Amino acid sequence: MRVATFNILHGLTPGDDRVDPARLAAAVRALDADVLALQEVDRDQPRSEHADLAVVAAEAMGADHRFAAALLGTPGGSWVPATDAQPADGPAYGIALLSRLPVTSWRVVRLPWLRVPAPLWISGRRLPSVVHDEPRVALVAEISTPAGPLRVAGTHLSFVPPWNARQLRALLAAVATPTRPLLLLGDLNMGAGRAGSVSGLRSLARLPTFPAHAPTRQLDHVLTDAPLHAVASEARATGLSDHRALVVDLA
Repeated sequence: MRVATFNILHGLTPGDDRVDPARLAAAVRALDADVLALQEVDRDQPRSEHADLAVVAAEAMGADHRFAAALLGTPGGSWVPATDAQPADGPAYGIALLSRLPVTSWRVVRLPWLRVPAPLWISGRRLPSVVHDEPRVALVAEISTPAGPLRVAGTHLSFVPPWNARQLRALLAAVATPTRPLLLLGDLNMGAGRAGSVSGLRSLARLPTFPAHAPTRQLDHVLTDAPLHAVASEARATGLSDHRALVVDLA
């Protein structure tokens, strides 16, 4: 079984600063994942040709999927936090989870988010920058695999260090059970050591994924509490985004 997580930067190609849904579809097909978590996914946004990028990806890999909006409206412009009663269409931004394996149920988990400006220390700067975060969400799928049922969660956590740890703990409290193995995929905005210590989960791939052109940091993770083993892993350059896709083949 191949799993992957990919922060797609709304499908942007940094080389020409364009979003071409056909390029995203080609990149997703090339990943050839059975289960794929996507972050920074646009729906009906002008900057991405008003495409539904989750649908583009799902059609490319022949998968069932769900999109969960973190916000409704335009990122960086006018928006409101998404709720579980969100409209089925209209401009939105969030995450997606896709599976070529049978899915028996889907669930959306809304995470606590930082509603006020916060200081963020950036490497190379003497003083902190004041940043504004956005709502965060997770998608959880119960998937039937050849080895048995597996709970898969995909998410994109805050870039503010204390807050992403809180969100990770909240997500695990909502989805972890002693009877169902868990696979957690996503851009956690923290390194492998911290992701493991906060979550108590085991990393299946320790590879730098950011920035895409010459990665030095791992922000994207595949974590588990299941008896799964990676037989191959890769931080794959796709030509899209400022992240590489993290791809793991499991046994």
